[in-house]
Amino acid sequence: MSFNLRYASLHEPNSWTTRRPIMAELLRREQPTVIGTQEGLFAQLKDIERDLPAQYDWIGVGRAGGSRDEFTAVFFDSSRVDPLEFDHFWLSATPTVMGSKSWGNKVIRMVTWVRFTDRVTGKQFVVVNTHFDHESETSRLRSAELVRDRVGAIAPGLPVVLTGDFNAAPNAPTHDILTSGTGLTDSWLATVERRTPLYATFHGYRPLVPNGSRIDWILIRGVRVLLAAAINTFQRGGRPPSDHLPVQALIRL
Repeated sequence: MSFNLRYASLHEPNSWTTRRPIMAELLRREQPTVIGTQEGLFAQLKDIERDLPAQYDWIGVGRAGGSRDEFTAVFFDSSRVDPLEFDHFWLSATPTVMGSKSWGNKVIRMVTWVRFTDRVTGKQFVVVNTHFDHESETSRLRSAELVRDRVGAIAPGLPVVLTGDFNAAPNAPTHDILTSGTGLTDSWLATVERRTPLYATFHGYRPLVPNGSRIDWILIRGVRVLLAAAINTFQRGGRPPSDHLPVQALIRL
């Protein structure tokens, strides 16, 4: 699952206090093996950790360092996968400098990645999770180039799952950079047999838009069989858990 959680705002009617039980119900229903999250704040992520079943753990760092600012945290079911290594880098001209930003974006953007082993099959794979800038096209393009190059260095020869809020539709140059000649495939486009209806994945707490812009993606590499893809429209009492819809893919390595 890739899920922009919407940061823990106090503003009603969509405060985190109101949304948290809806989020908890969704995640406990689905229980994805891995969840790439965007926008979560530290206390919010701790709430989600408490709301998930006990075997879940997470890895992440605030984009301003430590527990500060938003995270691109990766949650995982530790009964199924075991983290072997992880790291973070920043979407900037100095990617190893914590909290750095470049290329015209006004807010810090970053990546968290984790190399896992599957406890059932023994196979390894790498999850890369990110959140591209919402304003600067230049930043999105440069970020895509950096992620493309880093994925090649982080995971040579390993299957890759790239999750994120890319703030761009699949017909944008950002998508082309990440999928052209890289071996990465858009899981939604690759699935034809079991796929939910398409909705814009950002709805901003407004009515859902059928066949709208899909800005949240799960890109994959080295996956032998793609079983299903979904845009999850779960709500409770007409209230959604976030201003984004989570996207999901069921894969076999």
